[in-house]
Amino acid sequence: MAAHQSVNSPSELIAAIDLGSNSFHMVVARLVQGEIRTLEKMGEKVQLAAGLDSRNNLSEEAQLRGLECLGRFAQRIRGMDRGTVQAVGTNALRAARNARQFIHRAEEVLGVPVEIIAGREEARLIYLGASHTLADDVGRRLVIDIGGGSTEFIIGERFEPQEMESLHMGCVSFRNRYFPDGEITARQMDRAVTHAAQELLNIRYRFRQLGWDSCVGTSGSIKAVVSVVEETLRTSSNGGISLDDLKLVRERMLELGRVDRLETIGVREDRQSIFPAGFAILLAAFESLGIERLSFADGALREGLLYDTVGRRRHEDVRERTIQALQTRYHVDAAHAAAVEETAMAAYSQVAIAWGLDGPEFADLLRWACRIHEVGLTISHTQYHKHGAYLIRYSDLPGFSRDAQTTLATLVRGHRRKFSNNIFHAIEDEDEERLRRLSILLRLGVLLQHAHNQEPPPPFRLKPGKRRLEVRFPTGWLDQHPLTRADLENEQDYLSRMDYKLIVGEAD
Repeated sequence: MAAHQSVNSPSELIAAIDLGSNSFHMVVARLVQGEIRTLEKMGEKVQLAAGLDSRNNLSEEAQLRGLECLGRFAQRIRGMDRGTVQAVGTNALRAARNARQFIHRAEEVLGVPVEIIAGREEARLIYLGASHTLADDVGRRLVIDIGGGSTEFIIGERFEPQEMESLHMGCVSFRNRYFPDGEITARQMDRAVTHAAQELLNIRYRFRQLGWDSCVGTSGSIKAVVSVVEETLRTSSNGGISLDDLKLVRERMLELGRVDRLETIGVREDRQSIFPAGFAILLAAFESLGIERLSFADGALREGLLYDTVGRRRHEDVRERTIQALQTRYHVDAAHAAAVEETAMAAYSQVAIAWGLDGPEFADLLRWACRIHEVGLTISHTQYHKHGAYLIRYSDLPGFSRDAQTTLATLVRGHRRKFSNNIFHAIEDEDEERLRRLSILLRLGVLLQHAHNQEPPPPFRLKPGKRRLEVRFPTGWLDQHPLTRADLENEQDYLSRMDYKLIVGEAD
């Protein structure tokens, strides 16, 4: 680091923001010689999930609570490079029908993109955060994270997850269902534990078959239980908590009978209403999975986001591995995909600025779409672009948000044949035009490599306009490639239906 640079200069800072179902959290850190050093942590109980009505719409009051919190976060990250801040929404925003409305408002407040991540992507990031804050031991570990609306279970070894699952149960949803009036009775507790055990049936056999050498819990609900074990039993939990410890805590809670009396056993006031619900889920996990002991780890989703950001900046992007895995799984012709990518990127470099695509996110999307545009061939050659779009949209793709998967699926869906507005129906209005233009570049790359002979791209020249694209080839090239000329004529017709004019000719 140069001597004149401030150690807190924006270029060195990274941040992660977690828009959780119960709380919003932010961590700001500095990257120093490859190590992440936390500078500041902020968190507020927003209780976003509590604002979901019977139709799963977020109330205006809940949205305002979230936006006010994000306004305070925004002040701390002001001036930071957008690429160094990751903000993600989890279960409450996955469930909310009007999530897009809230995301737009949140992005205006924060000044950075907010992505809604799938449950298994949340699990991957939780494991990444936990594993980086634990000793680098040999052997498998089970990581459990009880959130406001979902609970994640991950088995992994060192920094690589092997099994991941996100179950639809959390301390806020269970609180609302089983402890809404603040009473803690044996019947309510048993019903909550039984419900959680039923959810765990989905993973019980698979996880117990794989097995683990150690078990770790993360985030607030499990941290609160560990603290209560220490307070109630007057013993250190450094060696982990056991099922017997949890049974004793259960007895003490039933004796107290109400959440507003839980302070007696060391539960903070802001966590009292959700404590019995989180406890019930943890107790069910112990009993269903046969957990002997569980220790607590500080790292979770936010820390995982930080390490994910660092990986992207070091070109160790998990998304690249995901694309490669898709190519392998669906037997993609990698040589042809590389030829399409080279051709499409040659076109992209000529139009990126004029078409408003001059950002690394657009280049990445186009490259990835080129590599996986033929994944649907593993199902059928007929309408394989539609099969590929389905596979990409509904698969678990580590590193990709739901919106990013939808965007990739749309590009694959539109890379051949008809080009219509129906292809872009799932895309936000403000993104639609740029995605159309990316699709045109992908279509051009596929068209010019139609022969599958992996030739380098011809030395074509592009001249972009608002709703037009002029393509010029070397003199005589089109005469030597009559099939390509025919494909380009068909493409002129396809694009005209979207009010785009494709002009094809030879260089002057």
